Amino acid sequence: MLQDLKIKQKCEDMIIYAYTALRQYPRAEKYGLAADTKTAMYELLRLIVICNKKYYKKTTLQEVDTQLDIIRSFVRMAYKMQYINFKKYELWTARLDEIGRMIGGWMNTCQAARDK
Repeated sequence: MLQDLKIKQKCEDMIIYAYTALRQYPRAEKYGLAADTKTAMYELLRLIVICNKKYYKKTTLQEVDTQLDIIRSFVRMAYKMQYINFKKYELWTARLDEIGRMIGGWMNTCQAARDK
């Protein structure tokens, strides 16, 4: 599917952008929230690749959606703790929202294919 490749590319772009934001985290958080956020983003990318290769995608897509919510929570916490400014928060969440819409479309496509 072409969409699968797009979502993978969007996720990679989001990770690259996130590194600029993660550099602003305080040194004390280098191995805390910043590390957890990086791990969660890499896990999201890993799940997208796995889901693209699977024939039955439903449970993996649910895991992808759950992982995206975890990343959203980490970004929201970073903003509330003032590790990132509003502009970075806004840009990062816009990228996450776009990935979320793509996941939703992917889920709908799989559901429609199953209903046929």
